[in-house]
Amino acid sequence: QVQLVESGGGLVQPGGSLRLSCAASGSILGFNAMGWYRQTPGKQRELVAAFPRFGSTAYADSVKGRFTISRDNAKNTVYLQMNSLKPEDTAVYYCNAYSTAGRDRRDYWGQGTQVTVSA
Repeated sequence: QVQLVESGGGLVQPGGSLRLSCAASGSILGFNAMGWYRQTPGKQRELVAAFPRFGSTAYADSVKGRFTISRDNAKNTVYLQMNSLKPEDTAVYYCNAYSTAGRDRRDYWGQGTQVTVSA
């Protein structure tokens, strides 16, 4: 059973930066993709950035040019660098990884880390 543990959330002023980390309990090389999602109360969880095994990284339009997803395979860790933060970025951020076996998809989620952007 893979475990994902996020860290790095907190309170930051508008225009500030934070870096989130997602440490996996095992190798991340076998996942089809890893990414970051966020959720605010009453809304569906939305994709922020994803790092597929093959292909290009993907970003939500609202974070393009401000957020960067990266990975360190040796440390089994994925990062989300968030710059120029806005109040609307306030949310619980979740790390996700998924793998497939035939038609079956298995998703793994972290516990979430709160990001609050406020003056």
